Amino acid sequence: MHFETKAIWVGQEADKTTGATIVPIYQTSTFTQQEVGKHKGYEYTMSDNPTRTALDICLASLEGARFGMSFASGLAAEHSILSILRPGDHVVAPEDMYGGTYRLFAQVFEPLNIHFSLADFADMKSIEKAFTPATKMVWIETPTNPLLKIFDIAAIATLSHAKNALVTVDNTFATPFFQKPLSLGADIVVHSTTKYINGHSDLIGGAVLLNDQELYAKIKFYQNAMGGVPSPFDSWLTLRGVKTLAVRMRQHEKNASLVALFLQKHPKVEMVYFPGLENHVNHDIAKKQMSGFGGLVSFNIKGGLEEANRFFKGLKIFSLADSLGGVESLANYSTKMTHGEFPEDLKKKIGITDNLIRLSIGIEYVDDLIEDLDVALKNS
Repeated sequence: MHFETKAIWVGQEADKTTGATIVPIYQTSTFTQQEVGKHKGYEYTMSDNPTRTALDICLASLEGARFGMSFASGLAAEHSILSILRPGDHVVAPEDMYGGTYRLFAQVFEPLNIHFSLADFADMKSIEKAFTPATKMVWIETPTNPLLKIFDIAAIATLSHAKNALVTVDNTFATPFFQKPLSLGADIVVHSTTKYINGHSDLIGGAVLLNDQELYAKIKFYQNAMGGVPSPFDSWLTLRGVKTLAVRMRQHEKNASLVALFLQKHPKVEMVYFPGLENHVNHDIAKKQMSGFGGLVSFNIKGGLEEANRFFKGLKIFSLADSLGGVESLANYSTKMTHGEFPEDLKKKIGITDNLIRLSIGIEYVDDLIEDLDVALKNS
């Protein structure tokens, strides 16, 4: 069964009670039991809910996983993964990552005596050097937020497994339509389903996908113990969004490719970051492990905060906003928004500068998007 068909049908058979073609919203907190210890598979929605089960099964099928778990947010999903670690354990992570993930590492888990080392994940020697005898996990984000760096999942997984470390991959930007980390050697995949998987900027959600049953049981325990689960309605909305994921991702990528080519030639632009460009530093790795390049484009505008702010004010279609992956186009000022809590020296080192702008390219008519960018750039 192909991706597009799985997205519409896996886990979404007609309702056994009514024959409803679309999975119902089981908007209930609790389930009536026949007798003590005997029920129909569900007891309490925090633990499991039929609408969420349908979403879990569908997402697992799209990632090529045995098990899927949906969460109230991407960070709730990440928190449950990291909760399997113990005081004294060590994690190797990339310098370039989502600001919320960095905050979770530095301000939530570091105080619990779980240690993190940041490395240049474009350099295998840098990764290997970051390992310690206590390293239990390697965290990969690819493409990265906001510079869209691509890291070699298979090579990093081989290195990590040789050192008995689990590999977690944040696959939010690529989605399972363009990249399948489990097939490349990853042990755990995490998503912010808020983004492309839902695709309509109307909910917050996350997901964890994996194959190992013991690992699944551990993370499932923390999901239930901490209660970071999506509501039945949010599960249903996400499931509805998934149905069009393939169609949307094709259009996001098509539009992003044309926008990147336009920006590359614009006199007000210094540098463009898009994995589909042949001059992208990781273009060859992207071609090897991805079936498409995604819908994000970042670039350096000539100037700094003043010019960037004039650019944002000049936009009519793009909205200045956090988040990404919706059908609408968004612009983001990473240094003050998604990465506002990053240390200044780290931002400088990896290239999150005052003139860096991240664009989430929507599925509007691409000529309108290019015209909007052109006018805003000329006025910057």
